[in-house]
Amino acid sequence: MSSYRGYTQKQIVSLIDHTLLKPEATKSDLEACIKTALEAEVVAMCIRPMDVAYSAKALAGSDVRLCTVIGFPHGTVTTHTKFQETIEAVSNGAIEVDMVMNLGLFASGEYDLVEQDIASVVKAAKNTNPNAEVKVILETCLWNKDQIIKACQLCENAGAGFVKTSTGFAASGATVEAIRTMRATVGDRLGVKASGGIRTLDALIDMAEAGASRVGASGTTAILLEFAEKSN
Repeated sequence: MSSYRGYTQKQIVSLIDHTLLKPEATKSDLEACIKTALEAEVVAMCIRPMDVAYSAKALAGSDVRLCTVIGFPHGTVTTHTKFQETIEAVSNGAIEVDMVMNLGLFASGEYDLVEQDIASVVKAAKNTNPNAEVKVILETCLWNKDQIIKACQLCENAGAGFVKTSTGFAASGATVEAIRTMRATVGDRLGVKASGGIRTLDALIDMAEAGASRVGASGTTAILLEFAEKSN
């Protein structure tokens, strides 16, 4: 079986959350996203909340997990709004939600409120579907190592299933250093998702080797073409 840097194509796609979150994305963009997700057999597809119900029908019968975003991209909506967004998203067919941590509260050191915000989304997701998974976006480019560690601890305390680096809409995205810090903090108790700026096969594998169990990527087709060229 062909591989590259010790990874088979099956192992590569088992890491990928194929992503379409551009606000200006069209219906044809969504159709192309669904087609790629199904053909590549990625682990999950992450799309805008407005696209969840349609995508759930399109993915029905496949193994692709449907993911959407909550409080995206700034995390500044109220906890009640995130709670309601989560109920709607999971009711419409999302099995995973990637919520944005309240960045302002975290920067202010109001950690109890940050944890409550996350716990509210976890409650909404699990009450709607006990199998639903919550990933928390930390926006790691904003924080130092100690802050990333603290954010991961809050996520774990609140019952989240994953910690995630980035929205893809901030100054920069995932780094190997941030992933290593996140994985060292959560151990094997939580998943770690790298996202933001991961456009090449080598970048994806670098994140996996640093500890990422998921990688958000919009350029899945290009990454798999690169695998076909480089693998042996």
